[in-house]
Amino acid sequence: MPDHGDSKRKRLNLKKTAVGGGVIVLLAAMNAPATYGFAKEQYHDYVISQPKYKAQYGSWGLMDVPDGYRLNSIHAALLHTGKVLLVAGSGNKQEQFDAGEFKTVLWDPEKNTYKKIPTPADMFCAGHAQLPSGNLLVAGGTARYEKLHGDVEKAGGRMVVKNEDPEKKHRLPKGTRFISAAGIEYRTAFPVDLPKAKKKSNGKKGKVTVKASEAKVFVEAVDKGREAVNNRPSQYTVEGLQGKDLDNVYGLAQRMTLEKQDFQGIRDAFEFNPETEKYERVEAMDAARWYPTLVTLANGKVMAVSGLDDIGEILQGDNEIYDPKTRKWTKGPKRYFPTYPALFLTKGGKLFYSGSNAGYGAADRGRQPGTWDVKKNKFTPVPGLTDKDETETSSSLLLPPAQDQKVMILGGGGVGESKKATPRTAVVDLMKETPSFKKGPDLPQGTRYLNSVIMPDDSVFTTGGSKDYRGRSNSDVFKSQIYDPEKNRFTKAASPTVGRNYHSEAMLLPDGRVATFGSDPLYGNKANTVLGEFEKRIEVYEPPYLHTADGKAERLTIGKGPKKLERGAKATFTVEDAKKVKNARLMRPSAVTHVTDVEQRSIALDLTKKGDSVTFKTPEDTSLAPPGWYMLFVTDAKGVPSKAKWVKVP
Repeated sequence: MPDHGDSKRKRLNLKKTAVGGGVIVLLAAMNAPATYGFAKEQYHDYVISQPKYKAQYGSWGLMDVPDGYRLNSIHAALLHTGKVLLVAGSGNKQEQFDAGEFKTVLWDPEKNTYKKIPTPADMFCAGHAQLPSGNLLVAGGTARYEKLHGDVEKAGGRMVVKNEDPEKKHRLPKGTRFISAAGIEYRTAFPVDLPKAKKKSNGKKGKVTVKASEAKVFVEAVDKGREAVNNRPSQYTVEGLQGKDLDNVYGLAQRMTLEKQDFQGIRDAFEFNPETEKYERVEAMDAARWYPTLVTLANGKVMAVSGLDDIGEILQGDNEIYDPKTRKWTKGPKRYFPTYPALFLTKGGKLFYSGSNAGYGAADRGRQPGTWDVKKNKFTPVPGLTDKDETETSSSLLLPPAQDQKVMILGGGGVGESKKATPRTAVVDLMKETPSFKKGPDLPQGTRYLNSVIMPDDSVFTTGGSKDYRGRSNSDVFKSQIYDPEKNRFTKAASPTVGRNYHSEAMLLPDGRVATFGSDPLYGNKANTVLGEFEKRIEVYEPPYLHTADGKAERLTIGKGPKKLERGAKATFTVEDAKKVKNARLMRPSAVTHVTDVEQRSIALDLTKKGDSVTFKTPEDTSLAPPGWYMLFVTDAKGVPSKAKWVKVP
């Protein structure tokens, strides 16, 4: 007979199994979105790792940066040693500025090694340019961090200090006190140099007039509080001066307020020497500059343009020129631009202003693109650009090859903290008699802070950016595109894994890859309730031309040849399989900050082939190829480039 007790136990076990299975099914249903998301992510990782995918879209990889070498990369410059200079200065960190912690790191992308470089001043938000010697000129930086309205505890403002003595000059040290008629004391933030006053005699009447010398300086009250606020134009006496000096030297100020106080610039300038790997101090600029553009001229000299001065006011067109031979500055042509204006050297030595800029300047002034004849100081506006109110934080470049003289602008946003962003791109052909911007293909969405890099195959790689100011509301754009200047169209590229917005950079490396650095989001969450953190990771893009459906692409190799190319002359290099060489390019290394890179350019070279050698002819025109070090690339019929050979153009 059957055991009814055993059957009962079996029925109970079946119930338990059924209940357990129900729980498993329920849990699986509850976790379905997460499981699906994980599976989708795993599948995506699998797809983008396949050789066929990489051959079509390229690939990204994160570099292993040791903890002690991670920094807030505000500036990045490629040196002729193949190393990359990453400059943070105080890195947009008030506490580091107060502590005098200024940082620079030298990265070797080939070996992935890092070296700390002693940094003599706060180069945060300086300008930089490549010099004919191969040194990097760095000028300007930060003298004082901004204080927002509500955070200002000591009244302050601009003071004009005058000296009416034609016989005596004065130097007032930092911290000199100026005293109002009411006895309120204000202190200078910087030293003040006052030349002698100028005497002028009127021969006919025998009368002598004296014109006072003057200098401006930022001052703030010694004591906190509203008692030091003064909204009336007033004269101030200088503490410590006596007798005649007390009468001749004085300060004038329109107002002393507790309103917002902007960043202030410094005059300091340095050359970074890639051979010694040290900064070398050179003569300081006449004007202090924060957010300036340094643009190389056809003769190898460098012009410093725009910036905030040591009062925190935008310079009203006071530009100056650096001579690498004398290491001194002279006055340049006067013209106003917003900060970090994108100025490109074009044929005849003229500069073209694309309209791109970053940060500071009136919304209705200095934003019109145009050609600037520096010698005559004549500016000719160029029409045709749409969304002209959205050129701030846009990207622009001299399209390859430089002989075509075409400039492209990509994306951008409204002035200041505007939420506006445009997908607009436009191209202007400067070879035409009456140049005008023509609309290009749109970006996938409105994008600010887009980085654009000229590639050895004459394409342009664009990546990153954000849809809103400083990546606000988690608006980083995780997309990349490759622009074909001949076809005037974009194709999709592999997506980066790291978001890049404000304070980000991208540059071409000598091996044909693209490195990306930095990013300084205002907030760290979509609700904008958590402050953002600076992005310290380095991500590198390998373009499709470095891949095949079977793996890595075969590349041409440039062998022996001269390191110095005589201008307008021929130079011969050995190249294995020289018959495969289709094109050759001289590419100027980048010096980029705030999406502004006016150094990068690609020059097409005429070439002839014979056996295992290729002969190139160097351009004669210095406005096409300004003096300095260049990367020499050769490419095959598929656009696959060699690794670069560094050459110097005198």
